Amino acid sequence: MFDKNIAAARATLVGISDADLMKPWSMMKAGQVMFTMPKIAVVRSFLMNHNIHHRAQLGVYLRLNNIAVPGHYGPSADETM
Repeated sequence: MFDKNIAAARATLVGISDADLMKPWSMMKAGQVMFTMPKIAVVRSFLMNHNIHHRAQLGVYLRLNNIAVPGHYGPSADETM
């Protein structure tokens, strides 16, 4: 499911122009703007960094339970041993 959703997100991002990514995006609560930032900053901070954060948490959890950590972005130290 994760791989399917990542593929869909990548396909969506491929179709977006740089100009569209620079347009503002606002987080709203009950119709009130909480803050505004460019869409590219939202993609980077909320989507990419958040995903990286949770992958790192998973790696720590696996290590603490003596489970080999799979390579997320290439081979892990556990895979090369």
